[in-house]
Amino acid sequence: MKGIFSALMVPYNEDGSINEKGLREIVRHNIDNMKVDGLYVGGSTGENFMISTEEKKRVFEIAIDEAKDQVQLIAQVGSINVFESVELGKYATELGYKCLSAVTPFYYKFSFEEIKEYYFTIVRETGNNMIIYSIPFLTGVNMSVAQFGELFANEKIIGVKFTAGDFFLLERMRKAYPNKLILAGFDEMLLPAAVLGIDGAIGSTYNVNGLRAKEIFRLAKEGKIAEALEIQHVTNDLIEGILSNGLYGTIKEIMKLQGVDAGYCRRPMAKVTPEQVAGAKVLFDKYLAK
Repeated sequence: MKGIFSALMVPYNEDGSINEKGLREIVRHNIDNMKVDGLYVGGSTGENFMISTEEKKRVFEIAIDEAKDQVQLIAQVGSINVFESVELGKYATELGYKCLSAVTPFYYKFSFEEIKEYYFTIVRETGNNMIIYSIPFLTGVNMSVAQFGELFANEKIIGVKFTAGDFFLLERMRKAYPNKLILAGFDEMLLPAAVLGIDGAIGSTYNVNGLRAKEIFRLAKEGKIAEALEIQHVTNDLIEGILSNGLYGTIKEIMKLQGVDAGYCRRPMAKVTPEQVAGAKVLFDKYLAK
C-alpha cells in the first residue's frame, strides 16, 4: 500500500442517489488518466458520512469491479457506530479489499482506550489489515507517538493516513515506526511529507491533479527537491484556487472538463453556482488544460 492514492470522489444525481455510471468513469479516470497507484474508497472525499450503509456497500462494489485489480484499493469503513464499521469491513473484505481504513471515532470525546478497542474490534472481526485514519482537525482526536505505538502493536494495524499539520509528530513517528506505513493526507504538503520519509499519500485533488502529485513524490524520493518544489508551487496555486471556489464542487466541475461525468454533491452540500462553474473553468484552463 504505497504510492499516490486518490481519495475517490463519488458523483451523485440531483435526487441524491449515486450516479453509478459516473462513479465508474471516475475510477477509470483516476487509473487511466491520473495514473494513480491506488484508490482510497469510502472516505470523506466521497461524501461518505452522508450516505447509508447500503450505499457505502454499493460504492465498494462498483470501485473494486471497475478497478479490476489494476491498482491498490483501501476501503474506509470508519464510523462512530462500530457495528456498522464491522459490517462494512466484513463486506469489503469479502469483496476482495486487502486493506481497510477507519477514521478515529468522533463527536463524542472517546477515551484512547475506547478508540483502541474500536480499532481492535474491527480487525478482530474482519481479519483484514487496517490503516488508521487520523484527521484531528475534523475529529478532535489527537494521539501521541506512544499511543500510535499501542495501536501498531497489533500486527494487523499496518499504518496510518496522517492528515495533520504536525510535522514534528510525523517525523517522530517515522523514526519510531520505520516498518509501518505512513500515508500523508494533506495534498498541499506532499513535498515536505515526502522529505520526511512517507510511504505515499492520499488526497482529494489527486482526482484531477494526480500526475503532478506522482511527479512531486518521485522527484522527492530521488532527492530532486528544487524540481519537486516548483511542481508543488503550481499544485498549491491550483489547490488554493479550488479551496476558495468550493472544494468538492470545484473538483467535480474540473473532472467534467476532463471528460468525466462527475455529477453533483450530496445534500446538504449546496449545488454549485454559475460563478463556481466559471471559477472551475478558469482553474482548469490555467493549470490542467493540455
